[in-house]
Amino acid sequence: MILATTIDDTRAAIAKARVAGRTIGFIPTMGFLHDGHFSLIDTARTNGADFIVVSIFVNPTQFGPNEDFERYPRDEARDKAVLEGKAVDLLFLPSVGVMYPPGSQTLVHTGAVAQPLEGERRPGHFDGVATVVLKLLNIVQPDLAVFGRKDAQQCAVIERMVRDLDVPVKLVFAETAREDDDLARSSRNSYLSADERAIAPALYRALRAGEVAIRRGIHDSVAIEALMRKAIEESPGLTIDYLAVIDAETFLAPADFRRDILLAGAVKLGRTRLIDNVRIARTSLHFSHL
Repeated sequence: MILATTIDDTRAAIAKARVAGRTIGFIPTMGFLHDGHFSLIDTARTNGADFIVVSIFVNPTQFGPNEDFERYPRDEARDKAVLEGKAVDLLFLPSVGVMYPPGSQTLVHTGAVAQPLEGERRPGHFDGVATVVLKLLNIVQPDLAVFGRKDAQQCAVIERMVRDLDVPVKLVFAETAREDDDLARSSRNSYLSADERAIAPALYRALRAGEVAIRRGIHDSVAIEALMRKAIEESPGLTIDYLAVIDAETFLAPADFRRDILLAGAVKLGRTRLIDNVRIARTSLHFSHL
């Protein structure tokens, strides 16, 4: 595995791979890698990539002033060793100074899809995400880039940015990787105590309860959100941030249930904030009763 810490070295290694006819697959991460990240690497390969680039960069511009940038879990030595075993071709491990050199001023300003839910609760978060992702895509210039659907709104923001700014990359969105008890895999799960870890899957169970209701023909957003809220309130220790039924493209309340629907939730558990979602394809719903 090639280890690159500068933009020039990264581009030089990728240029050699292109000359050799390799297809570049890219997985941007913030490190502290887990099986969810490894599934993204596998997804890149199954989509035709044969030169795998992984970046590890904890991006300061997507963290708010009272968020967990300083305590975000990091273990570069472990991550490097694990990626060697995953046959990754190139690890890009830049510093903050490389990604944001002195005098940097330009940010990507995200649009409407970034405003509700996470955007409302984390002002500036998606501008930081879009900025660093665009920078990384410009540095790596991959044929395809893979992102996990656990961060559904982030996927929508990136998809909109790539479309609006004509970025020449194929985006691949991989399904959420889950633990045996269905908790969405996340680096932040390492914050959870043993007792909290046992409670954490309740968020996904609440979202699934909403999904069952929709599939049974309940197409009332208020009623479904109330059902999910009741499921969460039955689990001690969880504080609801939001539980929402939204249009999977606009992230606004659905006008009807004839487009893909997303059930999205965020909860606090101790000092940890958990997010998750369930996507329901319109093609899987029946409307003969309407």
